Amino acid sequence: MSTQRRGVSSRQAPVAPPLPGGRFFFVMLLIVLASAILIGRITLLQVIDRPFLQSQGDARTLRNEVIPAHRGMITDRNGEPLAISTPVVTLWANPQELPDDAIQRIVLAQALGMSLESFEARVARYSEHEFMYLRRQMTPEAAQRILDLRTPGVYPQREYKRYYPAGEVAAQLLGVTNVDDVGQEGLELAYQPHLAGRPGQRRIIKDRRGRLVRELDVIREAQPGGDLTLSIDQRLQYMAYRELRSAVVENKADGGVLVMMDARSGEVLAMANLPSYNPNNRAGLDPRGLRNQALVDVIEPGSVMKPLAMSAVLENEGFDRDTIVDTSPGWMRIDEYTIRDFRNYGELDLAGILEKSSNIGMSHLALELDETEIWEKYRQLGLGQSTETGFPGEATGHLPSPIRLSRSERAALSYGYGLSVSAVQLASAYTALANDGKRLPPSLLRLSESLQGIPAIEPRVANDLLDILESSVAAYTGGRRARVEGYRVGGKTGTVRKSGQGGYAKDAYRSVFAGIAPISDPRIVTVVMIDHPKAGEFYGGAVAAPVFSNVTGNALRLLDVPPDREAD
Repeated sequence: MSTQRRGVSSRQAPVAPPLPGGRFFFVMLLIVLASAILIGRITLLQVIDRPFLQSQGDARTLRNEVIPAHRGMITDRNGEPLAISTPVVTLWANPQELPDDAIQRIVLAQALGMSLESFEARVARYSEHEFMYLRRQMTPEAAQRILDLRTPGVYPQREYKRYYPAGEVAAQLLGVTNVDDVGQEGLELAYQPHLAGRPGQRRIIKDRRGRLVRELDVIREAQPGGDLTLSIDQRLQYMAYRELRSAVVENKADGGVLVMMDARSGEVLAMANLPSYNPNNRAGLDPRGLRNQALVDVIEPGSVMKPLAMSAVLENEGFDRDTIVDTSPGWMRIDEYTIRDFRNYGELDLAGILEKSSNIGMSHLALELDETEIWEKYRQLGLGQSTETGFPGEATGHLPSPIRLSRSERAALSYGYGLSVSAVQLASAYTALANDGKRLPPSLLRLSESLQGIPAIEPRVANDLLDILESSVAAYTGGRRARVEGYRVGGKTGTVRKSGQGGYAKDAYRSVFAGIAPISDPRIVTVVMIDHPKAGEFYGGAVAAPVFSNVTGNALRLLDVPPDREAD
């Protein structure tokens, strides 16, 4: 019986596994929740937050980089460069990315030409910023040597730097730009809107170290600045500066000015100033050298005004070239002022008054004219008015009001005192003598066609005065050192006492000469002024006239002007 139970027991069916419990459902729930969270996060990142995340990623890789535009070139009238922009590299750094490693910092400081102390002080000063300059306007080669160190946090910036091939020779006329290539002085300042380029912009990809990976596209092309063609002839400019410097050194003078104008067009062919400076290296700059004295400074011109005043006399029907004036005894008193000649010249005709530079003769003539005749003539010649060259700080000079001019003031105007002019104004006034009576306004830019000129002197009077000016530099006159071998030239000397707060200085002079060449067919007008010569000689005929002679002779030959005078 027990056996049967065991047999029956062995034939029973297998027991089924128990149904799933709570733990299984819990695991499945976690899997479903995790999947839902993952799907939700993916949806959030790929759909909802995608624009934001993409912009953040682009901000760390995409850059809108400025494409620098070079400044326009300034050339002389023949296309020779006077101011050009050259590519340079500025190195900057993010102080927060610079390595803490002392060796790397020492190497970087040495490569930059800085002491470690000054480098560390600079980094500390900008430690809370993300930008600081390391060195500006380096040559690309020098900058690359520093970039090759691969110092973290150091980056390049492409720029342009202004370079002046003529150096100090035309410095005051051209002016300078600052470190950001913006005009600060001279024509660089006057024509800043024209010369300045318009930077462009491009989209690029950079890696985390700021290195270019790929250029994507150009957003805006860079537009270079416009070029500027000056009236200056670089050959004449070099020569004029050389001769002026030689005279200043030889005469131990404080400085000097030379202006040469084209007698047919009014274009300024040369404009030299001393003292000067090197615009490419401004270390130890003498501030006086920044001034373009020819345009922004004025002087009492002295006797060089006598031919211009004489034009008013010759236009008056009461006078002609043969009019005789008695200058004895060599001095005269007007309104409690004493006027003197170098000596008693006795009776002189009008040509003799200019040849002897007689203050007495000019005073007698001035007092016989109507009160405003000489003043009106000076106004017609552009004195006391802007020359409208567009140069920053251009002087207008001073011409006293014609109302109630005293007798002594009328006399003083006739021999060049009591008024002030710039060298350019004086040269422009003399173009009327060289151009059949028509004054030519000065131009610092090359003109496409010559100007007609402004009538200022009757043509017959202008031609008469040309002949008189030629006789004023004859071999027996004080202006003889202005003569030029092979060419007929004319001009007038001037020696002017310098004035200051206490009146006229006792032993300080300006030596002046204004001349025209060649007389047969005038091509150039040149004004020379030497400031306070201290080597002994100070008369215009001894100091300024030789400069005119050297400059004019060289200029006429450079311009291929045929000689018009036989050798003496």
